[in-house]
Amino acid sequence: MSKRIDSHQHFWKFDPVRDSWIDETMQNIQRDFLPEDLEPLLKENQFEGCVAVQASQSEEETHFLLDLASKNDFIKGVVGWIDLRNENIEERLQFFSDQKKLKGFRHVVQGEADDFMFGEAFRIGITALKAFNYTYDILIFERQLPAAISLVKDFPNQKFVIDHIAKPDIKSETIFSWKSGIEEIAKYDNVWCKISGMVTEADWKNWKPEDFKPYLDVIFENFSVDRLMYGSDWPVLNVASDYDEVVKTLEDYISKFSVEDQNKIWFENANEFYKL
Repeated sequence: MSKRIDSHQHFWKFDPVRDSWIDETMQNIQRDFLPEDLEPLLKENQFEGCVAVQASQSEEETHFLLDLASKNDFIKGVVGWIDLRNENIEERLQFFSDQKKLKGFRHVVQGEADDFMFGEAFRIGITALKAFNYTYDILIFERQLPAAISLVKDFPNQKFVIDHIAKPDIKSETIFSWKSGIEEIAKYDNVWCKISGMVTEADWKNWKPEDFKPYLDVIFENFSVDRLMYGSDWPVLNVASDYDEVVKTLEDYISKFSVEDQNKIWFENANEFYKL
């Protein structure tokens, strides 16, 4: 059995005001999710660790995740939040720079206007990441792919990873505009992609593993096994599935791949991207 890393999951102490995105349709995740809830699931599925990713937009969130990582060895890395548009961005990055487990940053761009990534202040922030070797997670809806393509093209030396395969509308089986966006963005070799967050873009109650095949085919064809990594998106996945089932969906899809290629997807690519 090869090593495994879950490259994308979240922790939170549920706060109905701050976490208002977790609405009534998601009642089963309107509670706290902490390392002691995740660790048994990782062990059961042979994962030796995970990367904790920000869910709310504050430096407090970054401190919260770093604190959990300092107390739990299996949290191998943290993708925090920082205000990339802050005119003192370099000073803020410097402040965090002694935190070994802090690997990069993310902004919830899917909640912003479609031209957000063209903003000058945001781009100055992206420029600042390079000096500290921080990665950047791109969280967008499919319609924001054109802006993301412009971003990765303009910052060829910055390492980017697309979260949740850029959230195609799997539920309605639309694929064409998403597919052309993926074909374009994958041409840039500074961009990786997380195989994550697919069940929540599907029909929560009625999805089947074969619903994902056309989308998986596209990302494997374009990113190849060298720039793809597995992420569970736990605990958000609980609205549509459970941890074991999401793992099994990918296990089945890649079961015919060589052991070496499977290792890349489960472990090596995340390890290399985030320098775990």
